[in-house]
Amino acid sequence: MTQSLSRLFEPATWGKLHSRNRIKYGSCCVSNYNNRDGTITVRELGRTQVIAKTGCGIITNQGAYPDPLGEGKAYFRQVAIHDDRFIPEFEKIAGYIHEAGAIAIQQILHAGRYGGIDLGYCLQPSIVPQTLPHFRPPREITKEQIKVTIRQHADAAKRALRAGFDGTEVTSFMGYLLATFNSKFTNRRTDEYGGSVKNRGRFMCELIDAIKQVQGDAPLVVRLNGNELMDRWGGNTEDECFELMALAAEHGVDMISVTVGWQEAPESSIGRDVPPGHWRRLAARAKKLLPDTPIAFGNRLPDPAMANQCIEDGEFDFWEVCRPMLADPDLVRKAQAGRMGEVKRCIGSLNCLSRLFRDLPYTCTMNPQLGHEYDPAYQITPAPAPKKIMVIGAGPSGMECAITARRRGHDVVVFDRGPAIGGALAGYAKNDLANSDDLTSVVAYYRNMAEALNIEVRLNTTIDPKAMRSMLHQFDVAVVATGARIDAMLLPECTQPGLLVDALDVAAEKVQTGQRVVVLGGGKIGLTLAESLRQNHGREVTVVDGDKRIAGDVMPSFKWRHTAWIEELGIPTRTSAKVLAIGDGGVKIRNAQGEEEFLPADTVIAAVARRPNQELFHELEWMIDELHGCGDSLVPRGLTQAIHDGFRLGARI
Repeated sequence: MTQSLSRLFEPATWGKLHSRNRIKYGSCCVSNYNNRDGTITVRELGRTQVIAKTGCGIITNQGAYPDPLGEGKAYFRQVAIHDDRFIPEFEKIAGYIHEAGAIAIQQILHAGRYGGIDLGYCLQPSIVPQTLPHFRPPREITKEQIKVTIRQHADAAKRALRAGFDGTEVTSFMGYLLATFNSKFTNRRTDEYGGSVKNRGRFMCELIDAIKQVQGDAPLVVRLNGNELMDRWGGNTEDECFELMALAAEHGVDMISVTVGWQEAPESSIGRDVPPGHWRRLAARAKKLLPDTPIAFGNRLPDPAMANQCIEDGEFDFWEVCRPMLADPDLVRKAQAGRMGEVKRCIGSLNCLSRLFRDLPYTCTMNPQLGHEYDPAYQITPAPAPKKIMVIGAGPSGMECAITARRRGHDVVVFDRGPAIGGALAGYAKNDLANSDDLTSVVAYYRNMAEALNIEVRLNTTIDPKAMRSMLHQFDVAVVATGARIDAMLLPECTQPGLLVDALDVAAEKVQTGQRVVVLGGGKIGLTLAESLRQNHGREVTVVDGDKRIAGDVMPSFKWRHTAWIEELGIPTRTSAKVLAIGDGGVKIRNAQGEEEFLPADTVIAAVARRPNQELFHELEWMIDELHGCGDSLVPRGLTQAIHDGFRLGARI
């Protein structure tokens, strides 16, 4: 694998600096681990120590806001760099990066349109109303404020270098201040900072000049949109984006990081619905336009082999990666060692962004340790007394628990009544319209790790009191990870045999549906099946839900995607509806208008709320020393909670 990834792992010269490889850790997004006044916490230092050791040649620390008033502050617990008192903690971070042998870059992030979180207003070039209601109303930045803002960025750059960083980065990603000047959507000024592309880019060029002047030959990176995805709102064309890149290069920027999208963009740039490698053409265009300027890129490009090929083909110079290493900080080392089967892949669930958009510290679906690197309770330490553990259920929660416990030195056997590892996730993944390979990679990871760690997995095996009596005293611990089932008791009794089927059985392909399908339940299970049946099988599908809106249990950053699919696929929905009867060739409901309506169906799918499979807790209570549970067997939730539950339990047994 090292040989096949030779371009990715070759040393690279960047100005006067030398990088051990062509991998740049991107600043990704703000962690929200810090104090409200912008000071850095122990939690943040623990995270950056792990990042420093990822094996990247260049590491970018997360964005710090440069102004004392906080007009550039986008997140409640964003770090600040507007005063010398912040320098000592930044010195620690630069030290971690250098001790690990990497180049240290500090990002300066003024959020502009998305800033002023503590102030109740935001700054932008022109007063353009927010399209998302949770952001603050805008104030137009004056010429004098422009000069002050540029000086604040330059002062922040000086502080970063005094703290030991090798260079700095400014960003227009996501629609921050630099982006709002560049974009004709938010820049409607009539002075020298508005109008033509060159005038809109004037702020960027003055910013580059000011920072370059104070930094000398220390490198400056600028993150610029290759595509804003803001056509609906009158944003820049792709051609205009590349004109702005050319302006940045003319002013001597040392690297351009090509990014995609704004927070307000009506389509996804990095979610699961975007195929891996989808945006690489933007990096290739930038490299062709600016052959002498180093280009970094990594949007929705999680695969080292694909990144290596892109570098081989001359599409970009540095693989800029962040979220894949939030999911698995050992990604680089595993790739270099040829152990990609043991990588926890970023699945694009965007749990990280969903948390940030709720002003919470970010976490990762795949990596329960993210944000807890400083906490001893989240470390995988040798077990004080190795135990014999049985894990009942080979879904994500059970497998996560088994792997974690095995790493601690316990002897683990996994039992599952099904024919394969994966639980309900395996069936759910098959019907996912986004990128099913992301979800199936989770199942493959657990299968690979069971083999790598020599964990015995007994499939097609049901654990009940009779089975337990035959194994009495063979195990010290039982972990119930038996998942959940659709709670059919929430529905009227079906009077027509074979008409009502279970959503999980449909997902697992145990049941085939007829042409006309009514799905009872507009949560993620029901929507995923409805979309798949319509798109992949040509079924006529109607979704019925008792809530006012569908997708109630879907990750906040992905709700829009299901809503859009339902609309794109022409799937009728009945919300605020009550199911009155099932049978006689369909479903009778009372709709939102209070009227009775009959929906003809060849198959009715029960996809209502789930009930935990908890029977074993009572049945095994007096049959084993320790009895624990995790995942949906406790409370039916989602993949994030299942994985985190399993890890935490495995880390403490």
